[in-house]
Amino acid sequence: MYSVYTALLVLYALFRLPPMVYAAWRRGKRTGDVGQRFGRLPASVNPDGRPAIWIHAVSVGETLAARPLARAFRRAYPSHRLILSTTTVTGQAVAQRFAGDSEVDAVIYAPFDLPGAVTRALDRIAPALLVLIDTELWPTLLRACRRRGVRTLVANGRISDRSYRRYRRVRGFMRHVLADVDRICAQTDDWRGRFIDIGADPQRVTVTGNLKFDAAGAPANRVDAPGSADDPLLANFAFARNRPVVMAASTLAGEEDPVLRAFTVIREASPDALLIVAPRHPERFDDAYALAERAGFAVARRSALPEGADPDASVIVLDTMGELPRLFPMASVVFVGGSLVPAGGHNVLEPAAAGRAIVVGPHMENFPQVARQLLAAGGLLQARDAAELAAMLAELVRDDARRETLGAAARQVVEANRGATDRTLAAAAELLPC
Repeated sequence: MYSVYTALLVLYALFRLPPMVYAAWRRGKRTGDVGQRFGRLPASVNPDGRPAIWIHAVSVGETLAARPLARAFRRAYPSHRLILSTTTVTGQAVAQRFAGDSEVDAVIYAPFDLPGAVTRALDRIAPALLVLIDTELWPTLLRACRRRGVRTLVANGRISDRSYRRYRRVRGFMRHVLADVDRICAQTDDWRGRFIDIGADPQRVTVTGNLKFDAAGAPANRVDAPGSADDPLLANFAFARNRPVVMAASTLAGEEDPVLRAFTVIREASPDALLIVAPRHPERFDDAYALAERAGFAVARRSALPEGADPDASVIVLDTMGELPRLFPMASVVFVGGSLVPAGGHNVLEPAAAGRAIVVGPHMENFPQVARQLLAAGGLLQARDAAELAAMLAELVRDDARRETLGAAARQVVEANRGATDRTLAAAAELLPC
């Protein structure tokens, strides 16, 4: 089965990689370090060959979720080299900031799951422990780790509906893959059951909670929470103080238009209202700017904001990476994108931790447990369509008390669910004693 898997992966790469690279080039999207993807890592990744802990996170969301765990590993294993890998370019940009803050020792692109690439990467990294965030089940990598005696752990484990259907079709193969995983730390009992159903040993699967609750800002009683009063980024948005601020976070194609139409109605009642649009992908920054201009708004880019001055714009396009969580505290209401179009939704926990009133669309399949918890606690509104979204946003801008109630309930859910980092670290310590 492994030879068939490798052959299929090679065929996929041969047919899909060239057009994907060309399309990325046409859109001005970087493709990352190709050499690293084939396992050719610089000696600086682990120059003295020390035992390492290798954390792999696919993209931005997983990388942010890995941050509190990386900090915990740094404290618990000070003699180990700490390596963080990502798959996407946007995830890499976020991970590089962690390296800049000395939270990890090196940041790399994960190798393709091909025998040669995996072998070269493992030779260079020399991991004692491999930690895969969410559900990165790479058969070749896991098999190679087992043969080398490298312990393996899936952290923040979850299996989406789509992945679950696929894995069940190859359950026999997945049983072999999961046998190479020493411990699976699932987010919920439901996802624990899915791991077991596709072949995981029940003794190796435990429920530790969702790391994203820990990654969502800092607890309310800490002074280093994102968006604190002395944050220089918020000082740059001083012109927004005392104005209603609508934030459209992590939007995808097809979502800015309905938000802009809703904002037109909001401005009729609140002429000083400000809209901040943060597209999910950098290659869409220009699209969002053009859409807002065509809708008749004065638009400014975050990257071009005059220092400490009012840009005289009613719409700001957040064309930077990594600043969005720090801006949530200034929002009156937040629409979290990926949910109005059928993309499964994006993470709502950052605005929830900031105590903001949050609205999403009907598609939250990527975060079903979190959405259910927030809805049950009265900390989230879910619109059935664009028209209902517009009505909800307009109502919340008008109703201060309603916003406060929603935001307080959302923050309480986040605070009540912290602790996954400590439980995951305890599971890791059983594999790699501190």
